[in-house]
Parts: sequence; C-alpha cells; structure tokens
Amino acid sequence: MNDLYNMNPSQIVMYTTEHCSDCHRAKAFFEASHIEYLRVGLEGNQEATEFVMTVNKGKRSVPTIIFPGGAVLVEPSWDELRAATESKDTTV
Repeated sequence: MNDLYNMNPSQIVMYTTEHCSDCHRAKAFFEASHIEYLRVGLEGNQEATEFVMTVNKGKRSVPTIIFPGGAVLVEPSWDELRAATESKDTTV
C-alpha cells in the first residue's frame, strides 16, 4: 500500500519540515516511545505540500500526522501523541 498521500495509511505517517520545533518534538516522542513512523519532508516535495494543505484546509501546518484508521493530529503536544498512540498497537 502506498502510505504517502492517503488518509488511511498502514503505518503512522508524519509530514514535517526541517526547521520545525513541533516536528522535532513529535520525532523525539516517537523515538523515545519506540514507535515506527514514516517521515515525509515537505521541502522540495510539492506533492507532499499539496497533500498537507488539502488535509489542513489550505494551511501548510506541520507536523501533520496521519494514523492507521485515518486519525489526524496537527501540531500535537506530547500528551496528545501519547493519547493517540496508547490505544493502538504501534510499538516496535
């Protein structure tokens, strides 16, 4: 399954930019929690940028994180990430 640009990926997909502090925090959460995810950078990737803008009603908000089943978090806190991942079997 192509997980890059759909609302029901088989794994967690996080759309990011290099210089985004919220993106770095989400990455740190996933790594500290040993949760696998697919990172998709927006820099130089028009298709990813357009997808994120579609998901976010025209805004280029990052991180945009899409979970299996279609749940979406945008610029989430550590607590929001924990709540979203506790109910799912996402640990490695």
